[in-house]
Amino acid sequence: MRKIIHVDMDAFYASVEQRDNPSYRGKPLVVGGSPNQRGVVAAASYEARKFGIHSAMPSITAIAKCPGLIFVRPRFDVYREISTAIHAIFKRYSDLVEGVALDEAYLDVTENRQNIPYASTIARHIKTAIFQETQLTATAGVSINKFLAKMASGQNKPNGLTVILPEQAIAFVEQLPIEKFHGIGEVTAAKMHSLGIHTGADLKTRSLTELTQHFGKAGNYYYKIARAEDDRPVEANRIRKSIGAETSFAQDLSDISQMLQELEQIAQIVEQRLEQHETRGRTLTLKVKFSDYQQLTRSKTMLAPISELSTIFEIAKALFESIELENLSISLLGISLSNLDNQKQTQVIQLPLFQNAGIIF
Repeated sequence: MRKIIHVDMDAFYASVEQRDNPSYRGKPLVVGGSPNQRGVVAAASYEARKFGIHSAMPSITAIAKCPGLIFVRPRFDVYREISTAIHAIFKRYSDLVEGVALDEAYLDVTENRQNIPYASTIARHIKTAIFQETQLTATAGVSINKFLAKMASGQNKPNGLTVILPEQAIAFVEQLPIEKFHGIGEVTAAKMHSLGIHTGADLKTRSLTELTQHFGKAGNYYYKIARAEDDRPVEANRIRKSIGAETSFAQDLSDISQMLQELEQIAQIVEQRLEQHETRGRTLTLKVKFSDYQQLTRSKTMLAPISELSTIFEIAKALFESIELENLSISLLGISLSNLDNQKQTQVIQLPLFQNAGIIF
């Protein structure tokens, strides 16, 4: 049994902007594109979140929810520099650090550099060091696997610390509303509700066969997390093989112009993520899921890698327009780029979860 910490910076991009510009503090602020240019929200301050504003929301929607909203263009070079400093703090305690994004990481501290017996103690040290050295706050979750650590870090934001002990794991998952599960989005949660699945306890009653029948390959993941199981290892230097974004629609789309508008918003999110990771890709893949759950992909590989919004959208739009859509409605659209030009790309290796108990936190 492992000791895993999940660290999540609090409203990272927005908090950096509020730290660096005192006039922004205490005010609703988003980092992202202008509503006048059909931009997309990359991050929202906690003041903005009170209005229902969140990342990936169209900026024009965000300004409608909060007319006094402050828009700030992303400064990814600054965010990357701070992220590097935060990761240096992580490395003081463990070599097993897996960065998920600039503002988020998993640490395996089962064996750690300072021989500290309690993962919760390490988490407190990390949170203190981050604040002292960056003047930013982070929330941490501690548990026996990545899924539970991620769930723990979402329980007490901002600037919180939550520990889920081994003996608490099953009960925690059983009482959790299904829409709170990491990996279960709004559309999937709605489908689960229609099947009578509202909590982790409900999910646990469903067989693997039933879950894979309704949710495909993801059913295996749902089956395991309902039992508080997650055998994914924390992978030091885990590198992405692709970068993308997708949107599931609560109401299926049948209007072509609306589909293209959504596709452009997705392209903007992909551009932001490419810039975050300082990479480009040569192969663009469009993913389309129809209302009857049929799914198809279309791909195009370029001679040179791309990362610009105009090019991403132009290629995705051409692929989209090559699909016969007569009398069909769409439930999901996605764009991803692979064949990335970052030479550090490596492959994920899965390891089993150890089952012995007696771990201390």
